[in-house]
Amino acid sequence: MRRSNGAWGNVEPRFSIIEAPSILGLKPSGVEHLPEALKRAGLYKALSAEYAVHVEPLLYNPERDKETRLLNPSSIRVFSLRLADMVGSVLKNDRFPIVLGGDCSIILGNLLALRRIGRYGLCFIDGHADFYQPEASLTGEAADMDLALVSGRGPDVVTNIDGLKPLVRDEDTVVFGFRDAEEAARYGSQDVRATGMHIFDLSYIRSVGINYAAQRAVDHLTRDTLAGFWIHIDADVLDDTIMPAVDYRLEGGLTFDELSSTLQILLASEKAAGIDVTIFNPTLDPDGSIARELTHSIANGLKPYLEETALRPK
Repeated sequence: MRRSNGAWGNVEPRFSIIEAPSILGLKPSGVEHLPEALKRAGLYKALSAEYAVHVEPLLYNPERDKETRLLNPSSIRVFSLRLADMVGSVLKNDRFPIVLGGDCSIILGNLLALRRIGRYGLCFIDGHADFYQPEASLTGEAADMDLALVSGRGPDVVTNIDGLKPLVRDEDTVVFGFRDAEEAARYGSQDVRATGMHIFDLSYIRSVGINYAAQRAVDHLTRDTLAGFWIHIDADVLDDTIMPAVDYRLEGGLTFDELSSTLQILLASEKAAGIDVTIFNPTLDPDGSIARELTHSIANGLKPYLEETALRPK
């Protein structure tokens, strides 16, 4: 953390928030209101975060592209390039980007920003593996297949942006907290467990405990071959009983405290490069109570790192 006016306590903000409310990989269901909902719930204030930029969404087309079988593939590519530029700018300014979606397709822009500057890993915290191939997806939504796309599986228009395919290697990816393997197999999805990715599904996490699982993820993501890693959070990784404000609900999931603990362990590694939050749908949270719980959980996960780095001389 940098000094300001020579005082240790008066420091520049470390967290920088990018609003990226794209629904190109899903539908205009309400997830586009995620940034404003978390701002109202106090996320900026809780993290002493600065506002960086609003990446303007592109127009949504509900028709599947005939060639790729995806919704909005060209627009997703354009949005990803714009978002990557903004994330890269935040990183150059020695800030920690917090990217608020939108749907899960925003991960493409975030990983593209890192791929441009080095080899980074991914901690993919999601209730679904998001590993469908376009022809198996019932909807053509990139949010069904964002993990497949960032790992280089799928049409080049969205997988080979800037000629940097894959945006993250299988061996550099941890898939954390998913619980849809049975459902995905039933619909014909590729099996993420058949790859070289490191799999920490919900049943494994339950068997070993959240802290042990998160530390194992960190051990893998802090190997010397990696410059750091990105954290992706889909709100549906949380238990359906406490997080019903998502578009595709699934029984089970993590608690808010478990999400906080996971983030604390990931950030304590000092190798996390940034984080995105996606899929929370404020229109399914009319009194704002779920937004406040989610904000509290994220802030509790990130604040210890903010407080600890504020004490370090630079």
